[in-house]
Amino acid sequence: MSDSNINDHSPPTPEVGKLDLVTKLAFGAGDLGTAITAMILISYLSPFLTDVAGLSPQLAGNTQLVGKVWDAVNDPMVGVLSDKTESKQGRRYPWMIWGAIPFGLFFFLQWIVPNFDQWGLFWYYTVISILFNTFYTVVNLPYTALTAELTQDYNERTSLNSFRFAFSIGGSIFAVLLGLVISLLTKDSKLQYLLLGALCAIVSILPLYFCVWGTKKRHEAISKLHPETDQGVSIPFLEQLKIAFTNVPFLYVVGIYLCSWLGVQLTAGIIPYFVKSLMRLPEVHVSGLLLAVQGTAMSMLFVWSNISQKVGKKAVYFMGMGLWIIAQAGLFFVQPGQIVLMYVLAIIAGFGVSTAYLIPWSMLPDVIELDELRTGQRREGIFYSFMVFLQKISLGIAVNLVLQRLGSAGYIKPTPEIPQPIEPDAVLEVIRLSIGPLPAIGLVIGVLLAYFYPITREVHGEIVLQLEERRRNSK
Repeated sequence: MSDSNINDHSPPTPEVGKLDLVTKLAFGAGDLGTAITAMILISYLSPFLTDVAGLSPQLAGNTQLVGKVWDAVNDPMVGVLSDKTESKQGRRYPWMIWGAIPFGLFFFLQWIVPNFDQWGLFWYYTVISILFNTFYTVVNLPYTALTAELTQDYNERTSLNSFRFAFSIGGSIFAVLLGLVISLLTKDSKLQYLLLGALCAIVSILPLYFCVWGTKKRHEAISKLHPETDQGVSIPFLEQLKIAFTNVPFLYVVGIYLCSWLGVQLTAGIIPYFVKSLMRLPEVHVSGLLLAVQGTAMSMLFVWSNISQKVGKKAVYFMGMGLWIIAQAGLFFVQPGQIVLMYVLAIIAGFGVSTAYLIPWSMLPDVIELDELRTGQRREGIFYSFMVFLQKISLGIAVNLVLQRLGSAGYIKPTPEIPQPIEPDAVLEVIRLSIGPLPAIGLVIGVLLAYFYPITREVHGEIVLQLEERRRNSK
């Protein structure tokens, strides 16, 4: 049964009132810092490592792969530990409070160029990447798990995620604009990245503390009404894995998220090479293209959220992905000189990117409640962690393969004398495939998975009613 055939209103859920604006703003701000750092890393780390630090594309790909694999491995570790955390501040907040400053520090250290040889540079960036990714998980995973702990309302979760991703995309836009301003102020590449790293590190720390302050009152109220949301999990780790991966709706959500974000991050990672090497445009167009995508995505978040309340999450996802697939396919055929067409396709892609931010994360809390109905325990951490775990592993492999292919195809690094070398045809073909067919195939698979996703608004309403009945009977 599709969402569009269901009454627009879920069954009433006992709550402490609707989420107020301050809580939504504070919650959204919690994703600002991680979005800034993620956007900078996705868009600029590969060209920084190959063109500024001087690493070969193969070593640059390997150091990112190691960082992503570790980042994925530590997700379930932090997820399980945060689920088990018991403190006066709740399960999630201690991680965010103590992890914020190391998170900013190690982000900054990634943009220093030490005077090492190739292998020295490889190990420096690999170690710093491991440390940064550890603290990224420490602050971000407990934060994302707060979604299911602040409201149990089906539509309010979509609204809450709209604020989250408005800040997330806003952070991405801020990062790109800051990079653009710095590039205009100085032509020294090393200094550009150093300034970018330092400023983004500072700006990324502060919103985490605002998030803790602004959501804590709401979290405490929900904890009193639903004590199970703040209880440590007693199920052994291996049993948790078994339960999570036998939850069929969860596997669908993981697949939908994975396919969507493979498209987002693979495209963002190849854009600098696409703009400079294939389109033969100045670097300013890298920022321009990213802004076109992210600006459109941000402007559409609340539009999609409102449409979702009328037609359902799945229908919104289908609309966004349809537009995005057209845009990705179009980018494969764009030729140098077709600048207007390039930007039009970027704007069309932004419509789909917006749903990739919004819909999978709005589905996940519904899956968590299905799990609670089956197990009797709230395990947000384990579900959020394994969703991100699989995404990071796949992304790390994809980015590494692209860089490996660029290197083996004969990628020519820019120099001060030749800032835009003419790349071999084999390199240009790798860039075309990476910005067109590869993301598009992932998006098509995501649409198929969303079609079969089983938790509609009606099914979620039944889950919530059964949970409320169980809680009443246990009192």
